Order: sequence, then structure tokens, then C-alpha cells
Amino acid sequence: MADEPQSLRGLFSRAERAREELSSSYETNSPTYQENLRTTIATYEECLDISEQVSLFSPNETLEDISSSDLQYMAINYHLAESVQKIFSTDVATRKQNLLRARGHYERFMKLLDAYDVLSKADAKLFETYTEDKNNFSTASTRDAAARRDAKITRFREEKELKRKLEYLRQNPKLAEQDEQVVRELNLTNLAFMVHQTFASLESMAQELHIISLAPPAPPQGHGGQAPDIRQDGRDKDGYSERLDGQYAGLKYSGPILSSDGKPMRPFTLLDSRQTLKKGVFRPDHSLPTMTIDEYLEEEKRRGGMIDGGGPQSEVQAEPNEDDHVAGDEETMKQRAWDEYVEENPKGSGNTLNRG
Repeated sequence: MADEPQSLRGLFSRAERAREELSSSYETNSPTYQENLRTTIATYEECLDISEQVSLFSPNETLEDISSSDLQYMAINYHLAESVQKIFSTDVATRKQNLLRARGHYERFMKLLDAYDVLSKADAKLFETYTEDKNNFSTASTRDAAARRDAKITRFREEKELKRKLEYLRQNPKLAEQDEQVVRELNLTNLAFMVHQTFASLESMAQELHIISLAPPAPPQGHGGQAPDIRQDGRDKDGYSERLDGQYAGLKYSGPILSSDGKPMRPFTLLDSRQTLKKGVFRPDHSLPTMTIDEYLEEEKRRGGMIDGGGPQSEVQAEPNEDDHVAGDEETMKQRAWDEYVEENPKGSGNTLNRG
């Protein structure tokens, strides 16, 4: 029995080193990263098997019965869930399977902590809420914005404090060897931080699983269904095709573009719109003038928007033509009418409002 814990300690240390190396990589979708990720997952799974074989955790024990150094093994399922969640896959069914697998590891991690009363009252209540409705789980169920903000601040402070303790212990390894209580407090704080991360991951996975459930089903493959009858020219049996390229199989088509029911009969290109967009690519960002100033003035004169005259020349009166008797009579009648108007309306006769 003495060999198993030693083997567990070595495997767990190797898995932790591999996980830290993966956390420093940014190419999470690369084949190398995914291969190292699968190796890390296999190492954690081996650690989990050993811990179950030696009955490292028993429902008959309490938290005080677990040694401070063994508290770190309570996070094996958490690390497995976190690693499985990072597996990259373009297939929707495979992604869903990995999410459900990761969710199972998160649940076993939370149940283990709950059995040893590691969870706080708030976390235990939140975990109970999760078990009641896994698919619609949300950590921000309250509508109080201030409460949500306080929760985020609390989690941020816990994470900051955890990082500070980890950094301090790494710089002073002898302190942990001399004081077991420091190691125990560190591991419990680490588990508490993992609980917060678990709830966030469970909420994220619930949303992603909901999106996956709304995705259209994959098309049938093999003998599962019959593919539509598509000819070599890209048209189905009804003569309809979604292809709009210039030719099919080297054959050019002519004739009407649309059928009577509005379906395209042959490929077509909207040349006018395309050419207009093409010409407007390298144009200035401001409107250029379309005519000169002289052209504009001539156009305004033609439209009647401008009249000649004005200035000093407008005061010069033309000499009357003595031979034009009609014009002379009109001018005389005009002057006579003005004199009569002045006599009937003397200056100031209209201003009667301010008289006392």
C-alpha cells in the first residue's frame, strides 16, 4: 500500500507540470497542443484510478481525517474537467460529447467537496440550484446589479489572494515544510477558488449546450438517406440550381434569366451595380465640382435665378425718347398719379397709434 501513494504523488506532479506548460501556450488548436493535452488528460485519469483503488477518499471520513498534502488530490476531477473542455473539435456531436464529459467531472468534484463539507453555505445552495436545473443554470440568478458586482469583486479578491499565497510559497518552500497549517490553508483556498471557477464553467457549458441543441441536424451520410438528384450541370430534377457562375461544364447558356415563377434560368451578373462600385473604390472622399463658376452663373441666368443690373450703373437713367409719344404719356400719367397720392396722404398721416 505504501507504493500506491508514492506513485500517485509522482503522477500528479507530472500532470501538474504538463498542465502548467499547456497554460503558457496560445496555439490551443494546434495538433501539438491537442496531443499534449490528451497526454495530460490520460495522466490525470491514471491519478484518478489510483486514488479510487487505494480509497484515498471515503464517505466515512471527515475533512479533519484528510492530511494536508492529500487535499490537493481532491482537485483531480476538476483538472480533468478543465482539460477535457479544451479539446478542440469541429464536429458538433463530438463537441457536445466532450462538454457532457467535462460536466460529469465537474459534478463529481463538487459532490466530493460537498461530502466533506468543504463548500460554504452559499456554494452548497448554488450547487443545489444547479442539480435542480442543469440546462438553465446561471450564477447571476438575482436581478440586483449591486449583488452581482459584489460577487465579482469577492471572487477577484479571492483569486488575487490565492495567487499571492502561491507565489509566496514558491519563493519560500521551506516554510511549507515547517508549517503544515500553511499548506492546508493554501490547499483549501485553492479548492474554494476552483469551486468559483466550476460554477462559471457550468454556466458557460449550459449556454453552449443550448446553442448546440438549436443547430440543424447533420445531413444523412451513406445509406442513411438519399441525396437529391443533381445533374452534372448543377441543376436538380426541377431545373433549379443555386450556381451563378458564368458557365457549367464548359457550356454557356442563353435565353431568359428568370422563369415565370421567378427562378433563375441561367447565370447572370449585375454589371451596372458592380461597375459602379468598382469605379467608386478609388474616388476622393469629398464631392468634386461638376462645372466652373462661369458655367454656374450662365446656368443661373438661364433659369432666371439672376438679374442684370445693380451697383452704380443702376442709378443712371436712360434719356427719354422725344419721338415716343406713347411712352411720354405713360410717364406723365404715372407722375400725376403719384402727386395726387402725396397730396391725399401727407407725411406722418399714417402714424396715429402714438398720438395722445
